[in-house]
Amino acid sequence: MKTLFSLLFAIVFTTISFSQEKILFHGKIANRNGDVIYIKDNKTIVKEIKLNKEGAFNDSFETKAGMYQMFDGVEYAELYLKPGYDLDLKMDAAQFDESIVFSGNGAKENNYLAQSTLLDAKINFEALLKSNEQDFMKQTNEMKAADVARLEKAKLDPGFVALQKQEGEAKIGELQQYYTMTQANKKLNNAVAPNFNYENHDGSKTSLESLKGKYVYIDVWATWCGPCRGEIPFLQKVEEKYKGKNIAFVSISVDVDKDHDKWKAFVTDKGLGGIQLFADKNWTSDFIKSFNINSIPRFILIDPKGNVLDADAARPSNPKLSEQLDSLLQ
Repeated sequence: MKTLFSLLFAIVFTTISFSQEKILFHGKIANRNGDVIYIKDNKTIVKEIKLNKEGAFNDSFETKAGMYQMFDGVEYAELYLKPGYDLDLKMDAAQFDESIVFSGNGAKENNYLAQSTLLDAKINFEALLKSNEQDFMKQTNEMKAADVARLEKAKLDPGFVALQKQEGEAKIGELQQYYTMTQANKKLNNAVAPNFNYENHDGSKTSLESLKGKYVYIDVWATWCGPCRGEIPFLQKVEEKYKGKNIAFVSISVDVDKDHDKWKAFVTDKGLGGIQLFADKNWTSDFIKSFNINSIPRFILIDPKGNVLDADAARPSNPKLSEQLDSLLQ
């Protein structure tokens, strides 16, 4: 499985090449997750490769040199492809990242990527993000320097090295930016939560003030947001678990005005529970801006007195949310 590092900061870089020389790609996948693997350039499918019933495949295609992803329907692996490469892959999809081994022309670069994924998995990002600013900057800069040293020592394709250095710079930069954002969020804790008074799905209006006396778990989302929709089944389970407890579950949509009817239909069609609200000015709503929300989903926990308990609360899919609510709602 991919780490937070990969999920939060994966950035695709490509270089331009006009060569039409084909890339040969073959191999065998044990315990495959499906009958097809996809070679993708971000969201674009470059090649669809079919596996036989033994999990073997043998194909060729043309594309420019650069970074790509191999997707088997469940998991992703990074690839570096270049015209003229002749890659053979052996892996067990049941141990996806751990089992990837390439041989042939281009194997060194792609085995390097596979090993990088395993190294990333060993980083304790939760502890890193909890460290003070001085320690955090020191550790992340050391990580960047270690990655560059490892890359230069490996003596790999110059184009690959250049792309990896760019991606490494971007990943560390994004991680440092994320740290700054989380530190800013922490400063909001224990402050009085700003009020809102938004349109309720039932046609009335609901304010945060009206919910005083209860814990309030707020989900900021939008109908177009894939990760937001992915949290819905987990949120429904949490709502059911704490039904009848002293907590209100509030979902605030930041859909734009033209999607108002889409929001209403989505809530109805999906049978969404809790208190469903529509922010008055989407991203520029006062409540949204006060929490510096620029990406979603975002979850906020308010205490019964109307104070911010956690400005960046755990997602419903995170077991830590139930642990926190259990301790508060005993």
